[in-house]
Amino acid sequence: MAYVIGIDGGGTKTAVAIASDQGELIEQFHVGAINYNGGDAETIAASFQEMFDRIKACCGSSGPIQQIVIGAAGISNPQVSIKLEHSVRRQGYEGALRITGDQETALYGAHNAMQGIILIAGTGSICFGVNAKGEKHRSGGFGHLIDDEGSGYSIGRQLLSVLVQAEDGRLSDTVIPAMVYKQLGLHTVQEIIGFVYSKETTKKNIAALAPIMTTACEQGDEQALRIAKRCADSLHELLVPVIEKLGLQDSPIAVAGSVLQQSPFVQEALANKLKETYPSTRLILPMKNAAYGAVLMACKLLRERSTCATRTSWAADGR
Repeated sequence: MAYVIGIDGGGTKTAVAIASDQGELIEQFHVGAINYNGGDAETIAASFQEMFDRIKACCGSSGPIQQIVIGAAGISNPQVSIKLEHSVRRQGYEGALRITGDQETALYGAHNAMQGIILIAGTGSICFGVNAKGEKHRSGGFGHLIDDEGSGYSIGRQLLSVLVQAEDGRLSDTVIPAMVYKQLGLHTVQEIIGFVYSKETTKKNIAALAPIMTTACEQGDEQALRIAKRCADSLHELLVPVIEKLGLQDSPIAVAGSVLQQSPFVQEALANKLKETYPSTRLILPMKNAAYGAVLMACKLLRERSTCATRTSWAADGR
């Protein structure tokens, strides 16, 4: 049996799917993050080591790996693709490798085709679409320092902002500070500042606070409800250029990532806004995950190489 490997390198974890070259899923698992824009080299190296140890244990000597596809966050930075390829080659894999944005593999998995719209709001945020002509457009996804509005990181940052504003008297009557203190195991605003500006704190640590928003919304907290509304508005802003540039006003929108899939307040606010602006569309859950989308892309690349090889053979034979 020959194998293909699909890898979804998100902001906080990496999903891996091992499949036959016909797309039959054999095994799925998770390892740590492999995002060079937000993680340290040592941790990423450990993630790759664990990943390939498990891949080798599964595939063994029963057949070759014909294609690996990595859909990764952060590849707007060209150095990320180079580093990812080096990480794969250091594991001894010398075969076909494709590295692309995680929005492409997520779209493929969500719609079982490279067509439609995917909106992702996890640690980061991005929207991506492809129309029937094969035209593509992407909005957002340029990293937490200058973008990623509506993401888990953005929510976490806003929760911390509410905390300090409540502490100095600008805000009142909110449960958010107590929840943040409890989750972080801290007790004073000075400790919060130390946490936020520590070199050890990553965007993953900030994004991990995001579920507090949903819990606070469930208690009717006005500040949390405002954050959820702002989040939905930001995600709607990501959708508009993709819908308009590609003419996808009737296309269903697959939603992925923890923010959209685990916060009904954000999802409901976004759905209501879409009813006003694009009443013919709707939010849907993906058919498959991004790791399996990478598998589908890998199988497609194999078919294309096979077709190309056949045509070359025919040409050589004078047919």
